[in-house]
Amino acid sequence: DAVPPQQFDDFQGADAGIFAGGDYDEDDREADQIWEQIDEHMDSRRRDQREANMKQELEKYRKNNPKITEQFADLKRKLETVSYEEWDAIPDIGDYTIKNKKRNATFTAPAPDTLLQKAMAEKATSNTAGPSGMDTPSGGGVTDLTAIGEGRGTMLGLKLDRLSDSVSGQTVVDPKGYLTDLKSLKISSEAEISDIKKARLLLKSVISTNPKHAPGWIAAARLEELAGKLQAARSFIQKGCDACPKSEDVWIEAARLNTPENARAILARGVVSLPQSVKIWMQAAQLETEEDKKRRVLRKALENIPNSVRLWKAVVDLSSEDDARVLLSRAVECCPQHVDLWLALARLESYDQARKVLNNARVTLPTEPAIWITAAKLEEANGNKAIVGKIVERAVKSLQANGVDIDRDYWLKEAETAEKNDPPAACVCQEVVRVTIGVGVEDEDRERTWTADADECRKRGSVMTARHIFSHALSVYPGSEGLWKLAAELEKSTGHPDLMDALLKRAVQYCPQAEVLWLMAAKERWLQKDVPGAREVLEEAFVANPDSENIWLAAFKLEFENAEPERARILLQKIRERGASDRVWMKSAIVEREMGDIAAQRALLEEGLEKYPAFWKLWIMLGQLEESLGNLEAARVAYAKGCRRCHTAVPLWTASAALEMTQKQPARARAILEQARLRNPANEQLWLAAVRQERAGAVAGPGGDSGIPESEKAANALMAKALQECPSSGILYAEAVRMCPRPQRKSNAVDALKRCDNEPHIVASIANLFWADRKVDKARDWFNRCVTLNPDLGDHWTQYYKFELQHGAEEQQEAVMRRCSEANPMHGEVWCRVKKSVKNWHDTAGVLLKKAVVEMTSATETQI
Repeated sequence: DAVPPQQFDDFQGADAGIFAGGDYDEDDREADQIWEQIDEHMDSRRRDQREANMKQELEKYRKNNPKITEQFADLKRKLETVSYEEWDAIPDIGDYTIKNKKRNATFTAPAPDTLLQKAMAEKATSNTAGPSGMDTPSGGGVTDLTAIGEGRGTMLGLKLDRLSDSVSGQTVVDPKGYLTDLKSLKISSEAEISDIKKARLLLKSVISTNPKHAPGWIAAARLEELAGKLQAARSFIQKGCDACPKSEDVWIEAARLNTPENARAILARGVVSLPQSVKIWMQAAQLETEEDKKRRVLRKALENIPNSVRLWKAVVDLSSEDDARVLLSRAVECCPQHVDLWLALARLESYDQARKVLNNARVTLPTEPAIWITAAKLEEANGNKAIVGKIVERAVKSLQANGVDIDRDYWLKEAETAEKNDPPAACVCQEVVRVTIGVGVEDEDRERTWTADADECRKRGSVMTARHIFSHALSVYPGSEGLWKLAAELEKSTGHPDLMDALLKRAVQYCPQAEVLWLMAAKERWLQKDVPGAREVLEEAFVANPDSENIWLAAFKLEFENAEPERARILLQKIRERGASDRVWMKSAIVEREMGDIAAQRALLEEGLEKYPAFWKLWIMLGQLEESLGNLEAARVAYAKGCRRCHTAVPLWTASAALEMTQKQPARARAILEQARLRNPANEQLWLAAVRQERAGAVAGPGGDSGIPESEKAANALMAKALQECPSSGILYAEAVRMCPRPQRKSNAVDALKRCDNEPHIVASIANLFWADRKVDKARDWFNRCVTLNPDLGDHWTQYYKFELQHGAEEQQEAVMRRCSEANPMHGEVWCRVKKSVKNWHDTAGVLLKKAVVEMTSATETQI
């Protein structure tokens, strides 16, 4: 028999009825524990094997019955290679489901006979008379009731069409305006309506318990305005005006909610209740559209509030110059403590009257510095520059006597303001700086503080103020070479060569031992095409510094750049007689190379190497000389000695390897570069030379199983090692991008940019990729970014100019050439090869840019 649910026990189960009378004692509990331990022991036997079998069966089941996501996992991974163009090319599939087919299907069925009979009855024609029984006047006419019904429908359609918008007829209903009206309607939700009701009850309680509380009336009016009940809002605010006539905010709110005509009347009542309220008078003046009426309102307001500066300024702004002068005369009497009114009156008066006004203002306001500054500007504007300094000095003394602290930052800002006046008050600016620049500055901090002040003024565009600060600082510290240099750089940045030349003349008089000042003066003359003037400056520099090698080299460069090799040779000979450095020997060899005296060049190089064997440039010049003469063994020896003496000179190693490559000795070139990498680990230039040497294909054998030449494999392997040793080398990443197959270049370029962000070589390689894809705008942006990051790399300027020659307009080409000339780059593989050619030594950057484009084009064609 089944056990009733009420007799079932959770612990004893269905046996609760059998053992209902028994007690569960300690023996029973102990027996249950023993059986539980036996069950647990039996369950632990072969548990690992059983769980392993279950896991194996589960894996087998999942393998035989995989999920849909796992089935398409490999296809999903391939989606990352799909481009945007391929995505857009995927056609959109239609909806071919049976459900929608049934829903969209149109079924037709023949109409039943009863429906046809009903339609014929409705179209039937009645020939009987009307319900009145009267015949037609013609005696026996036929009345077509169907035609009458159709006629009514036609007339109704015509009326509706006439109401709609038409092309030829008069439009009665404007659809656009109708839709605009619909949009203007505020549709409130139930929650908003409930909130409005709650707020209305709350505000009603506020204004009923405290009717003199003006903000309560204003809030109640704005609530009704928000709810779209403007009339109720006006009613509330009107009650507020009656309840709180002394609150100007209530009157102004009432004027805002009403029409302009009603607002004028409301404000008229407001000024009666509050004749001293400036805000109400100003609001009343703003409601007027004509200036005469505005002035009339403001003058009426001034009769009630003669000490309101705001009202005086408003009425003066609306008045003519003569009327404004009269009004301001009265204003300073009514408001004598406001300096703006005094200064405005002084600007409108004549010179003599303005002086009187400012004197009266100074007596009335003895602690106001703006009055003194205005007086100084007035004297300068009228040609009395001699007394400007006295006025500023008196101003500082008078203000200090009246207990005013002189704030030098405030006075410096006033000097900048005087500079930016139209016309600039240069004398006031100078005197303010002279008198106040040292206030509150310790003697040991003056030079540093004044330099910082001048730098801040220059950054804000106040060049004149910065110039006067430097002038005063130099008058205190005339022997400071650093101050003279900073002042000269300021004049150079402003583009005033005459001022800079005059400044440098004074500088070399006070600092005759400062070589940099002499060199700056000579270079400035040279840049202005004044070669004789530059020679005069250098001659004076020789007198002051007879043993200065820098000045001798500057004189040499002046003569050499102006195609005077004989004079340059004589200068260098004099320097060598005095005991020259390694630079002098190098430049001496350069002069002999240009003049074509090979024997003298070799002699100078050999003598220079005896004196300075650790100067690698002399070794490489000797090797290049022997190589140009065809003495390859002598060149090889020169390079080898140079590498032993200067093992850190990377150009020596690469030149030696290049010589071996020209002689079809790739094994020796590879050995040289490997030795160089051992001596100079983690050098990107050596790794780049090794990779390019392998790519040249000089050691290439037949292709392997993959069809790739052995030289290409070796180059790829070297590039991988190079990137491991130099993980932040942009030039190696750029070369790696050029080496990889064309479909992989874009992804490799993105990866390189992530590893070396804002690296010019990588940016240039990306620009070249866009150029190859004919994406002109993007390529131009990336080229511009490249030359901005490092304007000293001439190869990037060459690529940029070549791109503009192909795709840009003439203005864009000229802009690139102008920017390149201003940058005057000094580095770059192709750029240096063109620049250091003897025939191009005296060319400008613009000419070198064009020649570099030709050289780069020919090198590219040779590689292809």
